Amino acid sequence: MIENGPRIYVISDSVGETAEQVVKAAAIQFNSDITEIRKEPFVTDKYQIMRIINEAKEYKCIVAYTIVIPELKTTLEEECDKYGIPRVDILGPLMDALKIIAPTSPKLEAGLIHKLDEHYFKRVEAVEFAVKYDDGKDPRGVLRADVILLGVSRTSKTPLSMYLAHKNYKVANIPLVPEVEPPKELFQISNRKIVGLTADPDKLNQIRQERLKTLGLNDTANYASMERILQELEYADMVYKKLGCPVIDVSRKAVEETASIILQILKEA
Repeated sequence: MIENGPRIYVISDSVGETAEQVVKAAAIQFNSDITEIRKEPFVTDKYQIMRIINEAKEYKCIVAYTIVIPELKTTLEEECDKYGIPRVDILGPLMDALKIIAPTSPKLEAGLIHKLDEHYFKRVEAVEFAVKYDDGKDPRGVLRADVILLGVSRTSKTPLSMYLAHKNYKVANIPLVPEVEPPKELFQISNRKIVGLTADPDKLNQIRQERLKTLGLNDTANYASMERILQELEYADMVYKKLGCPVIDVSRKAVEETASIILQILKEA
């Protein structure tokens, strides 16, 4: 072995962040004269491993690794042992312990944690989108959304938007008011991405009266009058027919039930 400077090889079949952080946490305890860390991520075949170990044998080094694919792990261990290179399996002992208590077998698939992270960040992005384009704040969101919800006030547009956002769908919702023309962007996209929401007039009347009470307002306001509600519903129905979009009556449906129907509509689009 050539006495080049000491080196720690971090080898992973994924990004290698887990092993690198563990190595750094341990190395810092030694005031780090041995912290030249050579990270080798996304190692996916045995020839890569053989090349890395062939280089590593020229150094005073150790190999720390997070490899879950059995064939690669075996190759790495055999190559390290052949040249007398100390090796540390970061995940192996913990996975062996988990096998004792886990109800399922390990997937032995590289990069799963980052797939989970990607799923998480996609959901966060969808939630932020739903907040930004809630209640018609910016009609430009219509062109970027996976689904657009239309409806008069109190037809569960916002709760549905947030529920679907947690399913990773980018949702924009637009309130329909007779005095305001619907955004022109609605006519620039597929009507299969648009869902109209409607409700029973009596149900809406009841919900709106309760809403006014919550706000400390008189429940006889025009907002909760049956005449106004019927006018709004008639206008919404006219918009839906013009767009040719599917319509869901949310009167007696839970948010989850309505969302399930919307997801089915999107799947068939």
